[in-house]
Amino acid sequence: MKTDIIIIGAGPGGYHTAAYAARHGLSVTIVEKGDVGGTCLNCGCIPTKAMCHDAEAVEAAARVCGARPSVDFAKIAERKRGVVEQLRHDVETLMAQPGINLVRGEAVLKGGGRVLVGGEEYTADNIIVATGSRPKMPPIKGIDLPGVMTSTELLDVETLPKRLCIVGAGVIGLEFASVFSSFGSEVTVVEFMKECLPPYDQDISRRVRKAMEKRGVNFVMQASVSEISQDGGALLVSYDCKRKSGQVVADAVLVATGRAANAEGLGLEALGVAVERGCIVVDDNMQTNVGGIYAVGDVNGRCMLAHAAIMQGMRCVNHILGRADDIRLDIMPSAVFSNPEAAAVGLTEAQCKEAGFEYTVRKTPYRANGRAVADEADGGLLKLIVRDGQLVGCHACGLHAADIVQEANALMSLGCTVDRLHDITHIHPTIAELLVG
Repeated sequence: MKTDIIIIGAGPGGYHTAAYAARHGLSVTIVEKGDVGGTCLNCGCIPTKAMCHDAEAVEAAARVCGARPSVDFAKIAERKRGVVEQLRHDVETLMAQPGINLVRGEAVLKGGGRVLVGGEEYTADNIIVATGSRPKMPPIKGIDLPGVMTSTELLDVETLPKRLCIVGAGVIGLEFASVFSSFGSEVTVVEFMKECLPPYDQDISRRVRKAMEKRGVNFVMQASVSEISQDGGALLVSYDCKRKSGQVVADAVLVATGRAANAEGLGLEALGVAVERGCIVVDDNMQTNVGGIYAVGDVNGRCMLAHAAIMQGMRCVNHILGRADDIRLDIMPSAVFSNPEAAAVGLTEAQCKEAGFEYTVRKTPYRANGRAVADEADGGLLKLIVRDGQLVGCHACGLHAADIVQEANALMSLGCTVDRLHDITHIHPTIAELLVG
């Protein structure tokens, strides 16, 4: 079977790209060996957000009722599964539209535009690899013990762990720490770095950590996990911290130390496709060093975010069609849906200092915003980075942080100046009014 494009992987970078290509008149074969929707839908963004929603309800009830309600964790897990199943069905429906052929199986590239799937051969002038990533497991003794999990396994537990130890204070680690703490677990986070959320501006990451500590989450920073062992029915997480050793006793351990690209077993080596540090090397059009072969999303390692994969896929199809676009892949927002929420886009203050840029900073506390005070969310912070009159960075911690940063992302993509920002009317009362001071 011959189509214009073959896409390997039906995660966000795959199915959005297939739909975009079909809308522009291209025929697509999309190959998926597992469930459509990829990590994001099945064991990442969506199920965790379903749990975040329920965690927010628990926190709200605790504030209003004066006591923390008991949590029916089985009901939470059931609702999460229902959300995933509904959205997975929606993606399958999308992949059944005219112009898209969904093929189930494992794909291997054979050269000359050929892809082999379960003994059947498919051909196309252009092939897009969108195989995503998997949890990266560090070489820690005992990491394969029962009860030591990745985010995938923790999302499938049916019983709330009384004591949860999380190794890694990045986005995944903090979201799970926040959620399970709200549900009633005793949570300890062990992090190698000096501060949580290493890519984020330090003013924001520090504020997130301190707010979570007030809610009962215990952080052990600058600590290296040396071993995980069993002690009766419990797990012992041993670590070294500032030349001292310590242990965390837990019923479950989440390893959240990053992700690795799924670039193996595709036949890339035989075709001479360049791979560095486990990721497929691409140019700004997502094209590899081999003509007609592209890679989008986590597998190219440029930015492991679902929305980055979607935009990269659009750029890829535009390049195939010879269409120019105004997509700004250099301006990529991100968010952490912990409690409190955090989000960022553009340069941090540390990056400006490292580059030797002249810049100014504007910090606005949430307590200066009427809506934040009314919503009992006055502990947040908005931080803007300005260079030569241009908004080059926006960092937020607090209620609706992602929505605020999304607006800043749009303005930055359009080259908006700070002066122009102040000419834009904002609805009152909203948290987004913080952008104009």
